[in-house]
Parts: sequence; C-alpha cells; structure tokens
Amino acid sequence: MKIKEKHITKFAQFLREEEKSEITIKKYVRDAEKFREFAVGRELTKNLTVDYKAYLTERYKPASVNSMLAAVNKFVDFLGLPRLKVKPLKIQRAMFLAEEKELHRDEYERILNSAERLQNKRLLLIIQTIASTGIRISELQFITVEAVANKRADICCKGKRRVVLLTKKLCKILKQYIKTQKIKSGSVFVTSSGKPVDASNIRKEMKKLAQNANVDKQKIFPHNFRHFFARMFYSRTKDIVRLADILGHTSVDTTRIYTMESGSAHRRQLEKLDLVRIT
Repeated sequence: MKIKEKHITKFAQFLREEEKSEITIKKYVRDAEKFREFAVGRELTKNLTVDYKAYLTERYKPASVNSMLAAVNKFVDFLGLPRLKVKPLKIQRAMFLAEEKELHRDEYERILNSAERLQNKRLLLIIQTIASTGIRISELQFITVEAVANKRADICCKGKRRVVLLTKKLCKILKQYIKTQKIKSGSVFVTSSGKPVDASNIRKEMKKLAQNANVDKQKIFPHNFRHFFARMFYSRTKDIVRLADILGHTSVDTTRIYTMESGSAHRRQLEKLDLVRIT
C-alpha cells in the first residue's frame, strides 16, 4: 500500500480517540505527514521505514530523530503494520544540562522585571504560575478562579489526575488579576475571546522578553520554567520521588532529567570537595 492523505486524517482521529493532547496530536500528525512526503510514490515496506530512519539521522540530532520515529512507529502500528516499526537510536543519557538552557535565579528575576517593564501582566503571572507549580503550559487551563479560591488545582493530563498546590503569594496576585480582569469563573488565563491561552502565542510573547531582560532567548520558553521549578524544588528537598509526583511523571528516570545541572555547576561542587593537596 501507499500512504495517502486519508490515512493521515484517520490517524489524527485515532489519536483523538486515544485522548492524546492536542499538542501531541499536532506533533504526531506533522511527523506522519513528513513521512508521507518522503515516501511519495513508494510502497509502504520495512525498507521504506529503514530508509527514512537513515534520512532523518543524516539531518537531525538523535533526540529529534527518535521523536519523529516514535510518531512514525505509532502511525504504521495504527495502519496495522507493526512489523514496519524501526528501533530508535541509542543515546547515552546526558550527565549535564546544556549551559545555554540552564536558567539561573537572577535570570528568572530579570525576566520577571522585563515582563513588568513591558506591562504584560498576563505573561508575568503565567511565568510565575509555571515556575512556582511546575505545571506544563498545556495545564494552565486548570488554573481556574475556583482553583485559586481553594489554593489547589486538580490537573487532568494524559489520562492521569493529580493535585497541584498553589502558594499563598501566587493566589494573592492571581486574585488581584482575576478582580481586575472581572473573571467570574473558569480559566484565569484566557484570550480576548475568552478561550484558554494558546501555547504558541505564549511562546511568542516570551521571546519578546529576551532582549529586554538581557537573557539568552534560548532559555525563555514555557517548559524551561517547569524545569526551573524542578531544580529549585530538588535543591531544597533532595526528594526526587516527591518531585516526580508533583510533576506528574510516571518514571523517576524522567524526573532526573529535570534535576540535571550544567557541567559548570557540577565542577563547582567538585571544587568544594577540596580533595587535592597542592605540594
């Protein structure tokens, strides 16, 4: 068989029936479409998927390759052809966080100051909400008027439910915002039409903060504030199991990625051991 547009459409519907998030659906469909473009005119065989893996490997970083292959494997499985799935690339687990992604406390403060100077109150509160709770950008919709009143948000994501506690300070500033915006109920962070904010719009707004805050723009994106929360929490508690529960991770191995520090931070720790005698 050859891949047709109808297969992609049905695949998207299948993912919705599996209750995947809209972000996941868009990503998988986009990757399946790329695979279809590569396969144009060719029969869907194991040789094709192997060739596609080689094609991706030549052009993308290993992590990106595996991400796209995961979508392709899901797609061929959906088509009833599990034998066509390919193995992901083997990647040695990173020991350190990339320097250009490590967000420091002083940089976080400068980012908040930048949002204040640009008078973007909503963005200022969104950043603080993610950074103080560790929620995903897609989970902002669960920060509701009711959640703020109860100082807790009931999060439902990927078929799992968890409770996220909201600090007194966060609730105080959110209540002020709710009153100012005259929001009666439902999500606190909404668009002018009343719908929950879109992740892509938030990313664009965040990029505008970089120059004003004098912080590398590679550090300013929604998920990095979730990582920032994880590192701050772990540095205080050293409780990775509790952190995994807060973040909604099934595996502690995933949480370990969030608590990684940069090589320079690790080097400073080694220096503090002071185990070398200079003679």
